[in-house]
Amino acid sequence: MTDTDTHRAILAIWRIEQARLIAVLARMTRDVGLAEDLAQETLVTALERWPATGVPENPGAWLMTTARNRTLDHLRRSKMIGRKHAEILHELEAEQSTMPDFDAAMDDDIGDDLLRLIFTACHPLLSREARAALTLRMIGGLTTQEIARAFLATETTISQRIVRAKRTLSESGLAYETPRGQELALRLASVLEVIYLIFNEGYAATAGEDWMRPQLCEEALRLGRILATLAPLEPEVHGLVGLMELHASRAAARTNAAGEPILLLEQNRARWDRLLIQRGLAALERAEALSPERGFYTLQAAMVACHARAPAAAATDWTQIAALYGELAALAPSPVVELNRAVAVAMTQGPQAGLDIVDRLTGEPALQRYHLLPSVRGDFLARLGRQEEARVEFERAAALAGNQRERDLMLKRAEETAGR
Repeated sequence: MTDTDTHRAILAIWRIEQARLIAVLARMTRDVGLAEDLAQETLVTALERWPATGVPENPGAWLMTTARNRTLDHLRRSKMIGRKHAEILHELEAEQSTMPDFDAAMDDDIGDDLLRLIFTACHPLLSREARAALTLRMIGGLTTQEIARAFLATETTISQRIVRAKRTLSESGLAYETPRGQELALRLASVLEVIYLIFNEGYAATAGEDWMRPQLCEEALRLGRILATLAPLEPEVHGLVGLMELHASRAAARTNAAGEPILLLEQNRARWDRLLIQRGLAALERAEALSPERGFYTLQAAMVACHARAPAAAATDWTQIAALYGELAALAPSPVVELNRAVAVAMTQGPQAGLDIVDRLTGEPALQRYHLLPSVRGDFLARLGRQEEARVEFERAAALAGNQRERDLMLKRAEETAGR
């Protein structure tokens, strides 16, 4: 194996093991920022040694042992070792002397450790952008460069976000623990929001030249699946996983060979991934079985399930989708939800009914720069035969779109409308 092959193997192993390492080190140090730094030092050690010695037979155990020893050494030699660090070190050394199989004991607690790490990385104290960057770094195993590329930011910007987030967590005095009771509900909402944000940015990129960023979708799905394993009794966790699985099932059908978007009603459903659909429907069933009241993510999963169950676009149960949007609007009212409801209403009652809803939204401050408002309005106008008005709306949507693929699609629709 060449050095290049070894480096690739190390990075692949790292992506799998990093979250586990940081979770265990954070439990040892009670400091997420320090744990992440020590884990990164362990990666550097592997990059230095493995090209010469070869990849160990059990690379995960090697990384864990090295990281644990490095952590103990750090605590022993730290000049900042005050009462807190001294107490931690004393506890860890006592564990070493009384516990014959320290690694096995860590493995027993790894689920709790990972859950603590996820809740810490997604703490509401941090900004949404910082939460997303820190989650992708510590749990997704992405490099700063990969995160910067994913969110179309500079490496310096992402690095600063991560550093500030770690400093905030370290200086805040927050307990490294899984919250309970009402605090759990509040923190879980933050965790789900971050995972959903990451998935949405991958599924429909807000900017750049590519309509989708599959790596972000895959990371969000992986995080969601981990969380569903760690918190199996939380319905909204399964609701979000179901939503992401069902959306991801369409990925292959969402673009043509040139990377151009293909809208939902025009997609070849034979290209939809049946396994992901089955997984998504199963997750939705679990969510609905756990709670009679469907939450934000479960309601959306139920909507997407209507599309997944329809063998053809014409067979879609738009009446049910419109009703579900009504439930969602009552649960979490927002102009964006109302805009989406307008699309479903138009499919059941005609474009004028949809246009009536959209026209009531044109003054909403939150939608003034939202490109999908004129896009949807242009579609309704075109279906009503008001072609010139539709063209103007599509051109406005193109001017507001941050993503190049969506901009091109809107301009194409404007040209098609003008030619009718």
